[in-house]
Amino acid sequence: MNAVPQGVARRVLLALTFAYVLNFLDRQMLGILAGPIKADLHLSDRQFGAVGGLAFALLYSLLGLPLSLLADRTSRSGVIAGALAVWSGFTALCGTAASFGQLFAYRLGVGVGEAGGVAPSYALIADHFPPATRGRALAFYSLGVPVGLAAGTLFGAYLAALVSWRAAFVTMGAIGLAYAPLFRRLVRDRPRSGSAPSTGALGAALAAVARKPSFWLLAFASSCSSLAGYGLALWTPSILERSFGLAMVARGQFFASLLLIGGVAGVMLGGVLADRLGRARGRWYALLPAIAWLVTAPLFTLGLNAQGLTAAWLWLLVPNALNILWLGPVTTAVQGMVPAEQRATASSAFLVINNLIGLGAGPLLIGALSDRLKAVHGAEALRIAATEVLAFYLLAALLALVAATRVERDMIGD
Repeated sequence: MNAVPQGVARRVLLALTFAYVLNFLDRQMLGILAGPIKADLHLSDRQFGAVGGLAFALLYSLLGLPLSLLADRTSRSGVIAGALAVWSGFTALCGTAASFGQLFAYRLGVGVGEAGGVAPSYALIADHFPPATRGRALAFYSLGVPVGLAAGTLFGAYLAALVSWRAAFVTMGAIGLAYAPLFRRLVRDRPRSGSAPSTGALGAALAAVARKPSFWLLAFASSCSSLAGYGLALWTPSILERSFGLAMVARGQFFASLLLIGGVAGVMLGGVLADRLGRARGRWYALLPAIAWLVTAPLFTLGLNAQGLTAAWLWLLVPNALNILWLGPVTTAVQGMVPAEQRATASSAFLVINNLIGLGAGPLLIGALSDRLKAVHGAEALRIAATEVLAFYLLAALLALVAATRVERDMIGD
């Protein structure tokens, strides 16, 4: 394919990134609003963990592959625009929930929508940016994670304090619905050199990555990291309330500042290092996350168990950067393992594993552990449960170190 004009590539990247911000904003609002939602709907920690993770991950993971195949066969930008409208509509409906069952069902719907967003976006970015700058482009797109998490935390806290938790969901859902048609006008697919993949191409794309050991190692390593990371994203606001006594807006400001400062720095650092080191030696796509995860676990432990707010913020800042540094290197490696026409499908296979394990299990596991420990430890049960789950970062680092021995052989170039 011919090179894309820089202005066009940047416009596409900015439009995709804003959609990704909305993606994580809609996810994260649930965490900051845990207190009023649990009180209003009478939920246990286990039930709230299921709503925050399992409900979203089930259909998100199930529909990710077929929607990505549809994107590879038809229009990637069209699938993303449709997904944006669906997840935004269900986000708004979350504000009308009157029971655990209704909220669970609406979060299933949010997952249905978001299933069609991320993998086709990875593929569009790979189509618009050459290998030399792809890591930075994917890292810039991944800024949607910390920016969306921070925005969801902060806006959710202020809207809930000023109006109600229900108004927060309705407002953010309406913003996404308004953006969907504008996105469709801003982003267009590039012509592809190969023919559109058939239904059988799904098996071909899966077979292509299934034969690559580093794909599985990186997928499971990222899943272990996401298990701890998604769990902390949902439950940290509640830890700030129960263990540190912070009110709604104060804990929104505290957590949002960590996510924004640390998260943006970590994502961009991962992208820059991936381009500089990964181009020379592909093993760095795995070594960079491994090093980051090894440092993340002990620093999060110190931060979560600090005795004061200042110490907690300082200890938590660096791991909030390092725990998502993997996004640029790992997604770049996955894009480099398959031909261009299979990128969305391969990315979706990766995301199915990552979200079923990470998003599906992380919030639920911390919530279940908290309920189990509550009889003995009271309000501190949640902080203890979150600390125990940090061991998954060490497992992630071990898997990534093994992947570093294979990743260069598994990439096919461009």
